[in-house]
Amino acid sequence: MEQLRQLFPETFTEGKIDIKRLTATLGENVATGRESYELSWAGKADARAEIQKRTTATLRPDTANSVNWDATQNLYIEGENLEVLRTLQKAYFGKVKMIYIDPPYNTGNDSFVYPDDYSETLKEYQARTGQTDEAGFVNKQTLWKKNSKENGQFHSVWLSMMYPRLFLARNLLRDDGVIFVSIDDNEAADLKLLMDEIFGEENFIGKIVWKKKTNGNNMGLIPPVHDFIFAYAKNAKSIPEDNFGLPLSEEFISKNYSNPDGDERGLWTTMDLSANHEGPYYPIVNPKTKESFLPSRGRYWVFNETEALKRIKDGRIIFGKSGDARPVQKVFLNERKSKRLKIESWWDKHGLNEDGTAELTELFDMAKIFVHSKPSKTISFLVNAATQSNDLIFDFFSGSGTTAQAVLDLNEEDGGNRQFICVQMPEVLDESSEAYKVGYRTIADIGRARIAKVLEKIESKRLEGLAQGALTQGDMQKQALGFNAFKLAPSNFKEWRTDVDNEADLLAQLEYHVDSAKPDSEAGGMVYELLLKLALPITTPIESHKVGDDATAATAYMAKPDNGKHVAMFFEAPANHAGDVLTFILKAKPVKVLCLNKCFVDSQALTNFSLQLQDADIALEVL
Repeated sequence: MEQLRQLFPETFTEGKIDIKRLTATLGENVATGRESYELSWAGKADARAEIQKRTTATLRPDTANSVNWDATQNLYIEGENLEVLRTLQKAYFGKVKMIYIDPPYNTGNDSFVYPDDYSETLKEYQARTGQTDEAGFVNKQTLWKKNSKENGQFHSVWLSMMYPRLFLARNLLRDDGVIFVSIDDNEAADLKLLMDEIFGEENFIGKIVWKKKTNGNNMGLIPPVHDFIFAYAKNAKSIPEDNFGLPLSEEFISKNYSNPDGDERGLWTTMDLSANHEGPYYPIVNPKTKESFLPSRGRYWVFNETEALKRIKDGRIIFGKSGDARPVQKVFLNERKSKRLKIESWWDKHGLNEDGTAELTELFDMAKIFVHSKPSKTISFLVNAATQSNDLIFDFFSGSGTTAQAVLDLNEEDGGNRQFICVQMPEVLDESSEAYKVGYRTIADIGRARIAKVLEKIESKRLEGLAQGALTQGDMQKQALGFNAFKLAPSNFKEWRTDVDNEADLLAQLEYHVDSAKPDSEAGGMVYELLLKLALPITTPIESHKVGDDATAATAYMAKPDNGKHVAMFFEAPANHAGDVLTFILKAKPVKVLCLNKCFVDSQALTNFSLQLQDADIALEVL
């Protein structure tokens, strides 16, 4: 809206867009015909309305299921992914370098959350139907519906599920960010059109064909042995070609580059001196043998005659390694424009489904812990091609946690420090499944356990390498090993009812909101909720300080983001330490203070506190 206001201020009236004025301003650029090229389906308007909805939900820390809480910025979030995407909008807007998702393929056997009217959120659906078990887990058999092909709106249901999620995910991408989406033949065509609409056709990078198995059990006329991975950029023009692709491996360099003549310019290879587009056409003469060469039929030299003579003298055009063959260019490794290789469009050596199954079997020491898990090798290639050290990778259909393993393993391989955010619904496992029999209750349980096991494996390898002298203590510190677990939860703060229409109810609501925090709220939960509302990453370092030296001491929390603009928070009445709290804050000099209204005995105390912060140029927000 702000961008539109800057571009077309004349189209705004009382803070809103006047569509007629905007149409007039755009003139011939407006499609006025009844028919236009677009993707449409039953429920699209409601799916689009989902994008505009806001959430009061928050993310509550789950320290019991975390590993090395203070050491890492990796996140594992348990919760319905549309609501989680909403909670992350402010804090992670424009911060994610790469998104990978492996959503339901809509094969006719998938079960995924979708309401009858395409607009109801998971929270609303649960409230209306009570479709959770006693422990609060999502009950797949009731809440998760099977979208069978007999459904008259089979494709519409899937598109309505995907549309708001992809749209909100796009907000989180950096300007040079990319998204990869796995899919099979069932919805490949619809996904392409959907992605074109959300990301723009001009930001389509390509469609990778990934061979997932060696045979298709002879199913169909063409056995389905492949899936697709659609790749889109947030802004393709912001991605330099030499910053996208697989880094040159030592194996590739040794196979393609050498220095047999000891050239001081280093390793080199040869390249054709001609091209099939029109250009210079003349004889190049070998100064040693006096033999002359013309380009092959239908081809032309890439350099003019003057430049060619100069390059022959400089040793950049040679006549084969023998000195008496056709002329070729000498291309040096250190002068190569891109240090990356293009991604292949057909991947037949980048992991199979059976590799994903084998990985989980090895990690958990049991078979069939999770079905249809992507091999981490496949995701690792994508992460390696699209990211660099310290980049953030996001997966909101996390499943068994393959993306998290791919990030951790790749970091360990190349010394990077990439971080991941993985989101997974707490879908209850079937009681007959092997995972349930050994104690896992949800897919989220499996995801957390997998990451923990991968971390243990990495640490074990490090210690083994250290013992053998292959690693030093410095090598052990390459990436911080751990992850912070969170769960989607209701807000810690009371919600103001907008349906109150009489004086008695209004007074009762005012009385209820004297303390804005819910009775079961904890300080830690409130801190992280406020981080999200302040548009700060939930991994922002938090320091807690006891103010006072007796049993009534108050606790102040200090959020310390990278930009140095610290924020102080406290949620309890300072009692005998009101002056100590103020002294602490004035000394710490945060840019902002957040506190509850109940922290002050009366309005006069609040006013005095506010004025003293104002004098110190510290903002105050009372909740």
